Amino acid sequence: MGKPKNKDRYKKGGVMAYKDMGYWQPDYEPKPTDLIAMFRITPQDGVDSIEAAAAVAGESSTATWTICWTDRLTANDKYQAKAYRVDPVPNSPGEFFSYIAYDIDLFEPGSIANLTASIIGNVFGFKPLKALRLEDMYFPVAYVKTFAGPPTGIVVERERLDKFGRPLLGATVKPKLGLSGRSYGRVVYEGLKGGLDFTKDDENINSQPFMHWRERFLYVMEAVNRAQAMSGEIKGHYLNVTAATMEDMYERAEFAKSLGSTIVMIDLVIGYTAIQSMSKWCRDNDMILHLHRAGHSTYTRLRSHGVSFRVICKWMRLAGVDHIHAGTVVGKLEGDPRTTAGYYDILREDFVPMKLENGVFFDQHWASLNKVMPVASGGIHAGQMHQLITLLGEDVVLQFGGGTIGHPSGIEAGATANRVALEAMIFARNEGRDLMAEGPEILKNAAKFCTPLKTALELWKDVTFNYTSTDAPDFVPSSTPS
Repeated sequence: MGKPKNKDRYKKGGVMAYKDMGYWQPDYEPKPTDLIAMFRITPQDGVDSIEAAAAVAGESSTATWTICWTDRLTANDKYQAKAYRVDPVPNSPGEFFSYIAYDIDLFEPGSIANLTASIIGNVFGFKPLKALRLEDMYFPVAYVKTFAGPPTGIVVERERLDKFGRPLLGATVKPKLGLSGRSYGRVVYEGLKGGLDFTKDDENINSQPFMHWRERFLYVMEAVNRAQAMSGEIKGHYLNVTAATMEDMYERAEFAKSLGSTIVMIDLVIGYTAIQSMSKWCRDNDMILHLHRAGHSTYTRLRSHGVSFRVICKWMRLAGVDHIHAGTVVGKLEGDPRTTAGYYDILREDFVPMKLENGVFFDQHWASLNKVMPVASGGIHAGQMHQLITLLGEDVVLQFGGGTIGHPSGIEAGATANRVALEAMIFARNEGRDLMAEGPEILKNAAKFCTPLKTALELWKDVTFNYTSTDAPDFVPSSTPS
C-alpha cells in the first residue's frame, strides 16, 4: 500500500496507524542524499512488523500520536521518514530488520548531537516496541562533507611519530587508580624506556584526591621526555583531559600542549558535543585525539536493543577522533573476528563496501575524511602477537596493560617482551611467513635471545578469555539490502 493522499489523511484525523500516515512506503527509492538507518525491531505482541517500522520512522522524524493540522503548514511528505523495507531476522522469531530513509534536510550539518537526537532520541522508549537496536547507518557524501573528521589521521600521526611499517605499541598504567604522581610517572618512564611508543591514562583517572591532574601531567611528561632522550624515539602518553566542564577540559589540554605532549585523551561519556569541541581544539592545536569508548557497552552489547558499535564507529569518524578502542577479538572484552573486522574497516578505509558477513549493511564513501586508528586493548599479551597482527593488521595501536605491567621482571621487561614479539612478527611477515600457523614457533625462537619475552611466554602461555566459542557475527541477513 502506498502513502495516502493528504486529503484522505486529514479526513480521518484523530488517531491513525503510522503506516496510514505515510511513514510506510514500500515503493520508495532512497534518494542519493538520503540518510538511511537499519534497525532491528522487536514489536510488542499484536503489533505487526509494518506498523512497528512505520512507528519508528514516524517517531524519529515528524510524527506524534495524533494527526496535527500544523502538518499542512509545511512540506510534510518531504520531512517524513520513510520505512520502505522489512525483513525477518533469521533464527529470531518476532524480530525483523527495517530500513528507514531520512531526507538530509532533517539534520543540522556537522552535528552528531542533532543526528542522534532524531535517530535515537525518543523512539527507543516507545511502548509498541519490546526492543529496538540501531544496527547500521548510511551517510551520503553530501552529509559526510559537513564534518571535519579526525584532526590528525593515521598518515599524519605516523609522520609526526616517525613510526612506519608496524603497529604502534602501548600500555595502560596499572593500577588505574591510587598511584601518586611520582609513582605514576615511574610506570610511564619504565614502559617507554622498555620499548613502548605510548603509555596511557585509563578512563577513570581524572583529578582525584590521591593525584591532582596537574601533578600527573608534570610527572608523566618528565617521564616521556627522559624516555625520548634515552631511546632516540618519539614517545607519548595519552593524558586524559576528561573533566566536569568544557572549560576544565580546555585548561587541561592547553597545559598538556604547553608541556610538549603530542596527544590528549577523552572518554566517550563526555558526550557528542564535547567530543566535537575537543576535536576542533585538537585540529587548531596540532594534537592527536584519543577516545576511550568508556560506557559504550551499556547500549552496544545487547543483540536486540541499543546501538551497534559499528554505528558508534561511524559517528566518531564523523565527529573527529584520531583513535578509538575498537576490540581485540582475542582479549577479555566482547567481540568476534568478523564483526570486529567490520569496525576496523569503517575506521580505516576510504570506501567500505557492504559486507554482510562483517555486519556492514551499506556501501559507505568517506569522501576523503581522515582515517581513525583503532586501538586494541583489554586482556592481551605477547603470546598473542601473531594473532593480533593477522586479525587486526598494521594500522592499529596494540595496548598491553597487565600484559606489560604484570611482567614478573618489572615494567621495563614487560615492555621489552612486547616490543621484541612485535618486531619478530613483523620481520617474519615481511619474509612471507604464515603468522597464524608459525606464530608460536616464531615467538619461541625470538625468546631464545630475549629473556623478558621468554618469561612472558612461560607466564601467560595461551591464556584467553573465551567464555563462549563463536566465530559468527551477531546476525547474517537472509537477503541482500537494496
